[in-house]
Amino acid sequence: MAGNFSFDQLKKAVSSGEIDTVLACIVDLQGRLAGKRFLAQYFVDSAHDETHGCNYLLAADIDMEPVPGYKAASWSKGYGDFVMKPDLATLRRIPWLEKTALVICDVLDHHTHDDLPHSPRAILKKQIKRLTERGYIGYFASELEFYLFNETYDSARKKHWQGLDTASPYIGDYQIGITTKEEGVMRRLRNEMEAAGIPIENSKGEWGPGQEEINVRYAEALDMADRHVILKNGAKEIAESEGKAISFMSKYNYGLAGNSSHIHNSLWSADGKTPLFFDKKAEWTLSTLGQQWAAGQLKYAKEFTWFLAPYINSYKRFQAGTFAPTKIMWSEDNRTAGFRLCGEGTKGIRMECRIGGADLNPYLAFAALIAAGLAGIDEKLELQKPFVGDAYQASRLPEIPKTLRDATETLAKSKMLKQALGEDVLEHYVHTAKWEQFEYDRRITDWELHRGFERY
Repeated sequence: MAGNFSFDQLKKAVSSGEIDTVLACIVDLQGRLAGKRFLAQYFVDSAHDETHGCNYLLAADIDMEPVPGYKAASWSKGYGDFVMKPDLATLRRIPWLEKTALVICDVLDHHTHDDLPHSPRAILKKQIKRLTERGYIGYFASELEFYLFNETYDSARKKHWQGLDTASPYIGDYQIGITTKEEGVMRRLRNEMEAAGIPIENSKGEWGPGQEEINVRYAEALDMADRHVILKNGAKEIAESEGKAISFMSKYNYGLAGNSSHIHNSLWSADGKTPLFFDKKAEWTLSTLGQQWAAGQLKYAKEFTWFLAPYINSYKRFQAGTFAPTKIMWSEDNRTAGFRLCGEGTKGIRMECRIGGADLNPYLAFAALIAAGLAGIDEKLELQKPFVGDAYQASRLPEIPKTLRDATETLAKSKMLKQALGEDVLEHYVHTAKWEQFEYDRRITDWELHRGFERY
């Protein structure tokens, strides 16, 4: 948990007039920042200890519609408050907003002041505690892909999200020349995130016109999740200030590559000095612990897919020949498989889960991967041999769930997740998934109108 700004530094900056606004933010079910803008002096005086928010924020859909049927919050319970407890270790300056600092808050029960079990940050913290109890640190890194448009969100809305002008007219994957045209946003993104305490290793063009990938330096799981959500929020704000728009939608256009969020993960010793997955004498140089961890993620991948692909649109990304996986299998270095071993033969050896889209909530995704990995260790699972070849064409490999409906069914039946997360927590997110499906099922899409208005 590392920001770049101590509370003492904040107090001095407020006194001198360098900072006049503090954003106190929780993370909602969708992985977005939600919270309050404080006049900085009020935050320093009292709100740094705690503030409050309506508990419907963790019982609402992406449209901010209060969703009926949750146990944790409802109209019948009056939609009361929860506590927003600033984690001052996450305090940081926000360079792209004038005189502004930001802090991530934990969500606590209003009466007991315990972590609210179904809040995304609490879910991840619970799984990190399980690692800590065993003497492990989980290091994670989530790559993020997105499309950059020569549009504002207003102009894109007026076009009904069709025929949008991408920042580059053709695919510029790794191409320096074409991505130079996008540097107005990307250079700011790299430098200003670094100044906000989010170390950016690099950015590059991806496999779509105007598509970008940005890579954040790996970190302990909670710190990485915090970085991830601030990066997504900040990227949109920076782009908008440049008259551009960004989309992290998993598949915004049927004919173009989707946006992924590949997640690299490994275990290290409690002091962070010894890589527990590296064994130069082991097969693939992957230790027994690492093999069991990977085997657990493979075994339970279908059960936790929803945590990597939470929307109807998420499943449109899983198409053969698009660098998005369709099969649950691991490989040594093969981008057609759902899991890939990276850094073989080095201390940086790790598993890369390629299933997740850029629309995932990182706290939930990391928590699910930890839970599955620990299950693999506890069950002493044996890692199967790596796949070689084109996984898209391998008919006998287990498939990633093809639809949200399929993923919701496997999520609801998961005994492993029920035990790891808690029954009420799992039920909360199963209900979230079912609501997303219900909302989609009753809507009329543009595709239906185009296909059937005249022809039926």
